[in-house]
Amino acid sequence: MGLSHTVDEGIAEVIVDYPPVNALPVKGWFDLADTVRGLGDDPAVHVVVLRAEGRGFNAGVDIKEMQATEGFDALVGANRGCYAAFAAVYECAVPVIAAVHGFCLGGGIGLVGNADVIVAADDATFGLPEVDRGALGAATHLARLVPQHRMRAMVYLAETITAEELHHYGSVLKVVGRDKLRDTALEVARAIAEKSPTVIRAAKESLNGIDPVDVKRSYRFEQGFTFELNLAGEGDRARDAFVQKSD
Repeated sequence: MGLSHTVDEGIAEVIVDYPPVNALPVKGWFDLADTVRGLGDDPAVHVVVLRAEGRGFNAGVDIKEMQATEGFDALVGANRGCYAAFAAVYECAVPVIAAVHGFCLGGGIGLVGNADVIVAADDATFGLPEVDRGALGAATHLARLVPQHRMRAMVYLAETITAEELHHYGSVLKVVGRDKLRDTALEVARAIAEKSPTVIRAAKESLNGIDPVDVKRSYRFEQGFTFELNLAGEGDRARDAFVQKSD
């Protein structure tokens, strides 16, 4: 349980496993950030595959941890941890392939939206339930996956979409059966790992350099509204209702 990784023939595989739904605690987000950055800094690593075990890829932050913690330490920690993890995926010196199954919600969108390549199982769904949680965030990353007006509707309605729809938009490379997801991600990873690592690392840096949106600053701007909503009491009300419903 937790976070683990392996490295084999230039391919690093990072596995997230936080039962029951891969809602990461504060420490989990920071550990993920450190792991991805460290692997990118390792010259033996040519590409990173990010995947998860369990029912879904990622359910965002651990709301129960947040509500069980006195004061605002967990709230601030979750915001900073998400920021660090999203940035680590984006700034990883080598390409990051996200292999998504089941649900990909909230913070999961931040990870996937900042990845270089996405492969998904045919049961994968993607969404931002933040409005229903009294928060905002990761629309920056959702906007990298779907067109502008689709993104806005998804945020306002807190609705999810399928991997097939993302494949239609071109943001998901391949949609496969759940049992073939890992093999498909590793197949793509091997194709990248076989190329010159010097060229691939340069390609990653150059592609980030021509990005039209500064994803770190854009996401930080969104987070400011989350803090405002918390000061207004909206965050606590929504999170308390979520915890009571899930107990």
